[in-house]
Amino acid sequence: MKAIFSRPLSLNETSHLYCPGCGHGIIHRLVAEVIDELALREKTIGIAPVGCAVFAYDYFNFDVTEAPHGRPPAVATGIKRVLPDRVVFTYQGDGDLAAIGTSEIIHAAARGENITVIFVNNANYGMTGGQMAPTTLPGQRTTTTPVGRTPALHGNPIKVAELISNLDGVKYVERVAVNSPKNITRAKRAIKTAFETQLSGEGLSLVEILSQCPVDWKMTPADSVRWVESEMMKYYPLGVIKNLTAQRREKK
Repeated sequence: MKAIFSRPLSLNETSHLYCPGCGHGIIHRLVAEVIDELALREKTIGIAPVGCAVFAYDYFNFDVTEAPHGRPPAVATGIKRVLPDRVVFTYQGDGDLAAIGTSEIIHAAARGENITVIFVNNANYGMTGGQMAPTTLPGQRTTTTPVGRTPALHGNPIKVAELISNLDGVKYVERVAVNSPKNITRAKRAIKTAFETQLSGEGLSLVEILSQCPVDWKMTPADSVRWVESEMMKYYPLGVIKNLTAQRREKK
């Protein structure tokens, strides 16, 4: 019998440490499937963050290095400039990219570094216990906002995809989610486009992925995927935010 579904070659056959119902496992598989389909496994280098995906080097079956908290874009810049023939991507959470790493992602984007950024937005600091993150929604309860985030006190959430899209060095930005089969399919398509943008030498590409975090949200897995749909997508609408590569191809 012909096998039509199996583990991607770019994923190691090992158990992961993500919480039940978390979206990281889905996203890892999507990244691995895209790398396999583009035949990039032997030339890919991933940058793992300090955060939920800190052990990504155990899960992916290609070269992965570690970066200090928030610094993956800086590490990716160095690797890509020294090894320009490699496909380099960062895998970052909202605490890593949008808080301590704000400077790194903004300046890498402004320079137009030819790297791909996979940005996982679960609206809290997942690994350290569910504290408020720059992406936490107004009114959302976390361990550091027990009565809900108040914009007047805590500031407004940062819409990373929209912020990054305004920089000239950025060529492709899309926001997706992994809370339903339909959205998972769209997420894979966006990840593939982001890697293709790097392969064409266009500049920085970023995919923001809304991901459920049932344990820190104090929800069941089923309720968490519904919350992504009912609450997160209201504040963080899905869709292509910038695609200069497509626009350039249409003009030819």
